[in-house]
Amino acid sequence: MPADRTGAASDEPAGGLPPGQHDPDRTAATGADADPPTDRWEVPANPWARPGAPPPEYPGERYPTYPAPYGSAHHPGTAAYPADQQPYPYPTGVAQPPPSRPRRTIALIVGGLILALVAGAIGGAIGADISRSSASGGGVLADPVPEVESDLPMTPVEAVAARVLPSVVQLRVEGGAGNNGGRGEGSGMVISDDGLILTNNHVVEPAAAGGTLRAVLQDGRVAVGSIVGQDPQSDVALVRIQAAGLVPVELGNSDGVRVGQQVTAIGSPLGLGGSVTTGIVSALDRAVSVGGEAGNESTVLNAIQTDAAINPGNSGGPLVDMEGRVVGINSAIATAGPGGGSIGVGFSIPMNQARRIADQLRNGGPATHAVLGVEVTDDPQLGGARIQTVTPGGAAEQAGLVPQDLVVRLGDQRISTGTDLQAAVRSQPPGASVELQLQDRTVQVTLGEQ
Repeated sequence: MPADRTGAASDEPAGGLPPGQHDPDRTAATGADADPPTDRWEVPANPWARPGAPPPEYPGERYPTYPAPYGSAHHPGTAAYPADQQPYPYPTGVAQPPPSRPRRTIALIVGGLILALVAGAIGGAIGADISRSSASGGGVLADPVPEVESDLPMTPVEAVAARVLPSVVQLRVEGGAGNNGGRGEGSGMVISDDGLILTNNHVVEPAAAGGTLRAVLQDGRVAVGSIVGQDPQSDVALVRIQAAGLVPVELGNSDGVRVGQQVTAIGSPLGLGGSVTTGIVSALDRAVSVGGEAGNESTVLNAIQTDAAINPGNSGGPLVDMEGRVVGINSAIATAGPGGGSIGVGFSIPMNQARRIADQLRNGGPATHAVLGVEVTDDPQLGGARIQTVTPGGAAEQAGLVPQDLVVRLGDQRISTGTDLQAAVRSQPPGASVELQLQDRTVQVTLGEQ
């Protein structure tokens, strides 16, 4: 007689069957009275228990509780629910449903779906817009070209360029036999309507020994030029061309140039004619060597320093103020190495110095220069120009200068080296009276002529 659902005694062995084995008679039985299968251990019936008494309780440590599978008992030692009283409507032998997803996972999935929908909507809108643009001819590309706004105010640099460019020329030089056929390019500026052009001496030097020189005007005309006069000591030269309709530049007063004021350089850097660059005056009274070897006394000049871009080919072109007046001749640059271009440190000969030399060359006479009549060296410890020798009968001797005197200032210009003193004297006209401040006294000197 099979065991009942309460665990009462039966005529089967008290110990039941071991786990995983089945009674052949029970297995062969079919019909409604067969017990549902179970994969749980059954607790042996207590032979001393009274009929209808509950099963004994055991400590949890002796019989640990395991999660009951669907369709099995909830506590160890009890039989499974009958098939018609299953707590969950899943028949025995049917695979368990997958575990439910956490809420966060569901939220992420929902969020991803929403994001995908939004992205799809945006992509569709963009695609539709592109399609419409393509169909309409490319969006703004299909719009009509606006009218030229000729009433826009002209900027100061534009005004300077419009005023000065017609007066600037590009110079192309081919050297003769005396210069080994060398070639060069530079710039120049028209200073008279009859074809006189002011430029640097080092620009035209290759053509001085049988070479050729041509000037390319702003309107594209090309004219053959000839050298009128040269002065290597000031690096100034004059060239003449034959052409009609020339417009001279306006010369300014370089003594009024101030550090920080805006200036514009115009010329043909690297052969690019009619180039305009702009910047400011970076410094005044810079002693630089141009047109010859470094340290050559004949080429030391008191220059205007500017950060307006100046490159090879700019030499001889004008540096102008914002009124279009020429305040310097672009002549040299500092570079970071051999063959380098502009690094924002360019030098221009002050127009007042170049003007006096050019006037002398125009009149056919040699250019003259102021001299002090001394030989000097640097004094790195005290700073200044240390006098080594004094020329007998020269301007320095007449003013009472003697060897070992230390010159620290000429007029308003600070003298830090012997080169500073040379450049400061060269910037003055012959016969000028200047004040020399020495280390221990101040003297007045009338400069000589050379």
